This record gives sequence, C-alpha cells and structure tokens, in this order.
Amino acid sequence: NLHASLLPQYRGAAPINWAIINGETTTGVSTFFINEKIDEGNLIISKEVPIEEEDNAGSLHDKLLEIGEITVLETLEQIETNTYKETKQAHSDTLKYAPKLFKEDGKINWNQSANQIHNLIRGLSPYPVAYTVFVAKNKRKETMKIYKSQAVVEKHHATVGLVETDNKSYVRIPCSDGYIYVDEIQLVGKKRMPIKDFLLGNKNMHLVQCL
Repeated sequence: NLHASLLPQYRGAAPINWAIINGETTTGVSTFFINEKIDEGNLIISKEVPIEEEDNAGSLHDKLLEIGEITVLETLEQIETNTYKETKQAHSDTLKYAPKLFKEDGKINWNQSANQIHNLIRGLSPYPVAYTVFVAKNKRKETMKIYKSQAVVEKHHATVGLVETDNKSYVRIPCSDGYIYVDEIQLVGKKRMPIKDFLLGNKNMHLVQCL
C-alpha cells in the first residue's frame, strides 16, 4: 500500500492536509505491507519531499503523487525480485495523526497566531477550504472561504477578527500576533476570486467583525 506521509507519522485519512496545518517543512510517501491495523504495517520504502512555503494541499498532493508513482514501481520491483527489506513501524506517544477532516476543522480561530491561521488556510486549499463567519452590515451572518493568504507577524492594538481594508487592494484581519492578508476568497453563492476583484464590487467590508 502507498501512504502520503513518512510513516509512522500522520497515519490516517488526511496526511497531506495535517502536515501543512501543523507547519511541517518535510513530508513524503511510504509503501508498506497491510496488516489488521490502519497504516501500521511493516515499511518497505519511504521517500522525503520538502514542503515549500508556497505549497498548499493541492500542490503538495501533486508532488507526492509524482514521487508516489515512482516509489510504487520500485516497491513492486523489489517484491518481485525478493530484494525488499521490511522495517517495523515505531510506536511512540509523540506521533502525530491525520484524522478525517470535518467542516468544523476548517473554521478559523482569529485568536490563534498568524502562522497557525495561514497554515490552516494552506492546508485546506483547494479543498475542503478554511472559512470564517462574519456579521455583515445588514446584521446577517455570512461565510467567507479563504483559499490563499499571507501571514504578517507584528504587534498591534487592533480588535482580533475585525476586518481592515482600503476598499481597493487589500483586506487584512488581525489575529493574536499580527495580521492575515486575504488574497483569494469566495462567498456563498459567488465565484472564487482574487481580493482586488472582490473589492471592486464590495465596499462595505471595513470594520466587519469575523466570529
């Protein structure tokens, strides 16, 4: 079997997402023999892949798919020629897991750090997508999906979650230790778009509160 992590780390259904969400700089692929436990069989081959700062779940998936195809072929060749070596997976209390993602996992907590929020956005883009709920000027709650962002760490006295914008080129949202600059978003029922395009038709985001 092939798994999109360096086993035994990130056993589970969503290893690509969780590696980015947790701020890892390296991941990889592993081939292993299946046993009665999920993702715990003896390892055959593991290959490392760096996680770049600009990577999101989509781009990392494509990288791992490419190296995974090569790794599977190497594994099959070793099994066919009986040259493979099995390695028992380590068991430790410090292992990180990759459970299935649910909608609530994608809700942004603006009390977290800029890097934590940015990594959540990267780790859930392009699917299932991080989101925030805000109270519009008409008092209705709306959901905004965020596909792309930048994290800026700096001291401020702004209210956490209170949107700041010049209504032309940027939207930034204060968090615990800085700002998230929102680069690409989608409102419910609308198209995904860059923030500058969004602001052309939406001039009422300043001082909107994200929950």
